Amino acid sequence: MAKGNENHCTPFKTTCGGQALLEGILMQGPEKRAIVVRKPDGELSVEEEAVKPKSGLAKLPFIRGLFVFGGSMVHGMRALMRSAELSDDGTGPEEELTGIDKWLNDHLEQEKAVTAIVTLGAVLGVAFSIGLFILLPTALTGLIGLVWTTMPLWVRSVIEGVLKVAIFMIYLYLCSKMKEIHRVFEYHGAEHKTIYCYENGLELTVENVRRQPRHHPRCGTSFLFVVITVSIFLSIVVFTPLDIENTFLRMGLHLLMLPIIVGLTYEFNRYVGGHDGPVCRALRAPGLWMQNFTTFEPDDGMIEVGIEALKRVLPQEKGADKW
Repeated sequence: MAKGNENHCTPFKTTCGGQALLEGILMQGPEKRAIVVRKPDGELSVEEEAVKPKSGLAKLPFIRGLFVFGGSMVHGMRALMRSAELSDDGTGPEEELTGIDKWLNDHLEQEKAVTAIVTLGAVLGVAFSIGLFILLPTALTGLIGLVWTTMPLWVRSVIEGVLKVAIFMIYLYLCSKMKEIHRVFEYHGAEHKTIYCYENGLELTVENVRRQPRHHPRCGTSFLFVVITVSIFLSIVVFTPLDIENTFLRMGLHLLMLPIIVGLTYEFNRYVGGHDGPVCRALRAPGLWMQNFTTFEPDDGMIEVGIEALKRVLPQEKGADKW
C-alpha cells in the first residue's frame, strides 16, 4: 500500500494491536502479549506472556468492550512501567518512593506491590480522563448557565460537546509537543505501520514497513474520540427530553452512562474498523484525523522494534487473528 492511502483498506484485517511505550511497543495477538523495548545499549529486550482466552460475559456484544477497555488499561500501565525500567540508562538520580507507592512497597510483597501500583495507576488514569474529558466540560457549561439562565437544554448539550472535543484536542496537542511524549508517538507510528505491512501481506522488513501509512482505523485515539462523540449524542438524546438542568445531576448521569458509552463505542469501532465501504470510511475519518496529534514518522530503529513485537504475537495458525 502506498503511503498516504486515503481509504486505509487492506486485503486482511488483524486483531493484533498494541500500544506505544517508552522506547518500545506492547503488542498483543490472540495467543500472546509481548513487550519489546530498546535498551540504552541498543539491544532489544523482549518479554512475552500468554493471553488468557475470553469466556463468559467477556465475549458478549456490548459488554465485552468493558473487559477489553479495562484489560488494556491494566496491561498498558504495567507495560509502560516496565518499559521505563528497561529504557533507563541509570545516569539520572534514583527516585525515592513516596506516599502511597512507598506504603504499598513497605507493606506488600514486591509482586503484589507492583500489581497494586499498576491497578491504582490504571484507576487514576481512568479517573483523570473522565474528569478532564467528561466532567470538566459539564461543570464549565454549568457556569455558563449561571450567566445565560435561559439557555435551552439542547444548546447546553451542544456546548458541552464542543468543550469536550476542544479539551481533548488541546490535550493531545500539548502532549505531542512534549519531547518524551513525541518520541512515544513516533513508536505509535511504528506500531501502525508494522500492522499495515502485515495486513497487506508484505514481508516484515524496515523498507516495506516504512512505506505504510501511520494512521490506522482501529486505534486507541479513534476509540477515545468516538467515546466523546457518543457521549455528546447521548447527552442530547437523554438529558434534553428529561429536562435535566442541575449540573451535579448531569455529571452523575454522565458517570452512570459511561459503561454504556464504552460498550457502544467498542462495537461501533469494531464494525467500522472491519469494513471498507464509503459510509464506514466517512465515519472513521475524524478519528484518523485525530491521529495527526498522536502518531509521527518513526526512525528505522523504532520500526525494528515494531517488527519484532508483531512477530512475537502472530498466531501459529495462519488467519487465526482475523478481525
